[in-house]
Amino acid sequence: MKTSLKNRKIVLIGGAGFIGHNLALTLKQRGADVEIIDSLQVNNLLAYATKMPDLYQRDLYLRILHQRLNLLHEAEIPLHIQDARDYHAVGGLLSQIKPQVVIHLAAVAHAGRSNKDPYSTFDHSLRTLENALDCSRDNVEQFIFFSSSMVYGNFQVEEVDEEHPLNPLGIYGALKLSGEKIVIAYNQVFDLPYTIIRPSALYGPHCVSRRVGQIFIENALNGTKLRVDGDGSDRLDFTYIEDLVNGVCLAIENPNARNHIFNLTYGNSRSIQDLVGIIQEHFPKVEIQRVERDKLMPFRGTLSVDKAKKLLGYAPKNPIEVGFPKYIGWYKNLFNAETNEN
Repeated sequence: MKTSLKNRKIVLIGGAGFIGHNLALTLKQRGADVEIIDSLQVNNLLAYATKMPDLYQRDLYLRILHQRLNLLHEAEIPLHIQDARDYHAVGGLLSQIKPQVVIHLAAVAHAGRSNKDPYSTFDHSLRTLENALDCSRDNVEQFIFFSSSMVYGNFQVEEVDEEHPLNPLGIYGALKLSGEKIVIAYNQVFDLPYTIIRPSALYGPHCVSRRVGQIFIENALNGTKLRVDGDGSDRLDFTYIEDLVNGVCLAIENPNARNHIFNLTYGNSRSIQDLVGIIQEHFPKVEIQRVERDKLMPFRGTLSVDKAKKLLGYAPKNPIEVGFPKYIGWYKNLFNAETNEN
């Protein structure tokens, strides 16, 4: 029997980020009682506000980040500015809020940055996760952890389900897999119900993470070449943020999600060259620059979403031909508004 989201008390740790704020807004729209704990440090407002003015796209990203915060404020979602690395502070907040569901999103959400700064990645990913788990273990009905498709490493088959061997490459994937193991261990030792989510190649409004789709659109708008690694044949299971958010809502509503791991993607990989083709439809004059492929980037492809469809009723609706035009339209409006203001 499904659980209604109405009045359900949900806390998102790291909830002011790209995934988090989109998820928080949808949960609130569907009647949940939502609060956010976030330091605004990692890939967020404080990081961009305190860096040098010549930081790439600094003004644009600050504008996007302010939009996020304004949307949360307009939706009357409380935002507790707190570093989740502080065990006692997080514990105090969770004791005060008394959530039924905790969603852990706090992390360094970029593989390249993780490989360059492993200490910070560990600190903001595993330390925050351990704190959240330990403060949730006796009081929370469901703990949701955001992992990544990077835990699989190189895909050994064309379509990967949740039972595929886990052999991550680099720091980011290794820490995500470590996080999964810790979450499962808390269930084994303390009977803390969990759901682990593995997304892939996310895109959509209000992202500042420098994911491939975001970079392509910004470069096209700025008249800069699209930088394509290798021959463009690499395949990713591009997932529009709206589909992921709907899947997470289903995982909260449906008891079948407890103590399970789910791929939550579109469920059909596309090549980088396919994405280039869509960008070129909207920006016919854009040029391509081909560069050497990153050796730490695994060869990936389609993630099977059959388990999520069967147990949760998951039904993604946005292939790249639908999702990316929405994303491009949002970016064009953002750039036009910025031009008019100037």
